[in-house]
Amino acid sequence: QVQLVESGGGLVQPGGSLRLSCVASGFTFSTFSIYSIKWYRQAPGKEREWVADISPSGIGKDYADAAKGRFTIARDNARRTAYLQMNTLKPDDTAVYYCNVNNNWGQGTQVTVSS
Repeated sequence: QVQLVESGGGLVQPGGSLRLSCVASGFTFSTFSIYSIKWYRQAPGKEREWVADISPSGIGKDYADAAKGRFTIARDNARRTAYLQMNTLKPDDTAVYYCNVNNNWGQGTQVTVSS
């Protein structure tokens, strides 16, 4: 059974940083390594939006305009883990952040950016 668990969220002041993690279980190294990984977020009252994704090898990366230059996506296939490093956080980044692997979703981790 596939399970994704996000962590690393919290309350941070504007300009601060957080590193989110997404640990996958139910995959072998081989099966995890063939999928792209995507991060999404959903702010209160808004639809879920795509933030970033990374190719199976980890070489290809793409970001939403709101994330470019501030967020970095990474993965460690041996650890079945994906990361989202978020720097220079803004109040508009406040949302629940989710990872997605092969159309499987985690429960999300709350990020709140506020002074």
